[in-house]
Amino acid sequence: MNNSQMIICLGREYGSGGHAIAKELAERLGIKLYDHNILDEIALEKGVDPMTLRKYDEQPHKLFLSRSAKGHHSSAEVNIAYMQFDYLKRRADTGESFLVVGRCAEGIFQGHPGMISIFILGDTRAKCRRIMELYHLTEQEALEKMKRHDNYRRRYHNNFCEDAWGDSRTYDICINSSLKGLDVTTDVLEAYIRARAKLQEEA
Repeated sequence: MNNSQMIICLGREYGSGGHAIAKELAERLGIKLYDHNILDEIALEKGVDPMTLRKYDEQPHKLFLSRSAKGHHSSAEVNIAYMQFDYLKRRADTGESFLVVGRCAEGIFQGHPGMISIFILGDTRAKCRRIMELYHLTEQEALEKMKRHDNYRRRYHNNFCEDAWGDSRTYDICINSSLKGLDVTTDVLEAYIRARAKLQEEA
């Protein structure tokens, strides 16, 4: 690995604006953003419809229905998760710098000298308002959507990683995007990443 390689792993609560922040950060830093577009690349490699893969993306598998034999798993959710993990490792092996949203990236790259792990959270009321506006939902519908998606993310992450999803000890920096909004949150994270990158280059 060269000293300038950065692998930024960004986890987020649903409604915190984590994906929008990730997109802006990747643009500012001039690096590739990997999220569900990983499945488009995998689908192209395997000659399948991306939508076939996307319905299993970041979904926890049902333990009582899944079995593993000779390195193959009966759960589509597990197989697709490992396809994405392998894809990200292959990109890292090329020396590429990138930002990845979710997908247990901080677990995959734990111990990698170029990794920076981030978790974005938010206040319940602020997240609820954001979801209501984005998806034209009632307050109750938005709260239920938040709870459902965060539960999916927690179960998915905790299936594949030793550290708990959202636990501050798992990440280099945790930040509440509700306090100063998405733009200021992005500014703070950009400054942190650039400071870390400078220290890495000087090491």
